[in-house]
Amino acid sequence: MEARDVVQYLRENPEFFETCADEIAEIFVPHPHGGHAIPIAERQILTLREKNAEMTGKLAELVRFGGENDATSARLHRATLALFAAPDLETTLAVLTHSLAEDFAVPQVAVRLWGRVPEQSYLPELAATSAEVREHAAALDAPQCGGAPVAETREWFEGGEAPASFAYLPLRTATTFGILVLASPDPQRFHAGIGTVYLVRLAELASVAIARFLPGM
Repeated sequence: MEARDVVQYLRENPEFFETCADEIAEIFVPHPHGGHAIPIAERQILTLREKNAEMTGKLAELVRFGGENDATSARLHRATLALFAAPDLETTLAVLTHSLAEDFAVPQVAVRLWGRVPEQSYLPELAATSAEVREHAAALDAPQCGGAPVAETREWFEGGEAPASFAYLPLRTATTFGILVLASPDPQRFHAGIGTVYLVRLAELASVAIARFLPGM
């Protein structure tokens, strides 16, 4: 007889535990953490305690994640109000950069816009970008994270600590008109497997806020 046969029998005959209660009480099994043998009933209690501790840990983790999500939603809402209170493109870009640095602790932020843009060439966000960057942004269906920089984008962060991870957020309404790049010296900050739910929302928010001041958008 194999173990699975015993398990199958007990499942099909639950009354066994009542009719043979005395015999079961006399069965001793090894302690799960070593040491002396213990009654099978005590072993079941230990197993239940361990499962309860595991479930309690998972519940605490869910509560923590819920709290973090609430905090992130609150920061994103605050950024939304600030962005749509901005009266012009220059202020909008400044608010976006400030919010990402102060509210979301993003070490390095860069924005580049192209296409039909206002005659405000003094803004660094309107500096020329390569065709490779523009094509990369247009091809993105969602924010892209990882450690490899795209074309000349690493040069946008010269002067500070060298970034080791990047998040590329396409800026678009009807068409793609720019890119928002988040960078960090921490290689795990924007690693390839990171969740992008809030990055998607951020990209949409930034796109609509900026597009208000672009001709024909």
